[in-house]
Amino acid sequence: MSRIAVATHSGELIDEHFGHAKFFRVYEISEGGYELLEVRDAVAACQHALGHDTTRFDKIIELLSDCDALFVEKIGIGAAAYLIERGVRVFEAKGSIEALLQKLSSKDI
Repeated sequence: MSRIAVATHSGELIDEHFGHAKFFRVYEISEGGYELLEVRDAVAACQHALGHDTTRFDKIIELLSDCDALFVEKIGIGAAAYLIERGVRVFEAKGSIEALLQKLSSKDI
């Protein structure tokens, strides 16, 4: 079993930039199936006037610490490097969350 987090604005699409995400949908994935576990509220890591705040990155890392991977529509190079250096597997993806879950449940991530 694996657990993933998805940054989404709509709840149906991977349509949120990492730095703008105000919540993450967390799914449990097993071979042949998946289930929404919860929606976790977050404070957006990027505040337009202030730019990036690594303290907020750390809070998101902690919030999603039980997840094996994070899927976002976009993430900046600096933010991606920061997460990867701290062991977070982050992926840019687009499209339907349902399609992603079906694909992931057919193989182990």
